[in-house]
Amino acid sequence: MEITKSILGLLGWLGVTFAAAWAGSRFMPGAWYAALAKPAWNPPNAIFAPVWSVLYGLMAVAAWLVWRRAGFSGAGVGLGLFAVQLILNALWSYLFFGRHQPGLAFGDIVVLWVAILSVVLLFWRVDRVAGALLLPYLAWVGFAAYLNFTLWRLNAGPM
Repeated sequence: MEITKSILGLLGWLGVTFAAAWAGSRFMPGAWYAALAKPAWNPPNAIFAPVWSVLYGLMAVAAWLVWRRAGFSGAGVGLGLFAVQLILNALWSYLFFGRHQPGLAFGDIVVLWVAILSVVLLFWRVDRVAGALLLPYLAWVGFAAYLNFTLWRLNAGPM
């Protein structure tokens, strides 16, 4: 693959991935989240932006590696599912922070985790580095799912 096409591809995957990040960032924690009962192990708010920035970068590079090696014709299912998980990722922020619906957000994040696992497995078949780059994301979303569930249960009742 020529270098210009490869660089443009990387920029494209970064753009698509960070567009999903931007969409999710439209829904910030705010006063509602601050008022929730939280477990002692809840990370400080300042941790989330740097962690997510790194994870989105890793996600984009993983998609780019798979696209560069197999293209849409050879990895269409994996790259398509990658796009689906980006949508589910942004949807979580809307459900949790935008709609204040931790129960619905939990359902979304469970489906998101399964989608990420599927993408890891599909990417791994094409490029092991790409699959490995998504493992921190899978772990973080697993942690986030547990936190989401805990917040939902701690704050059960009218929300």
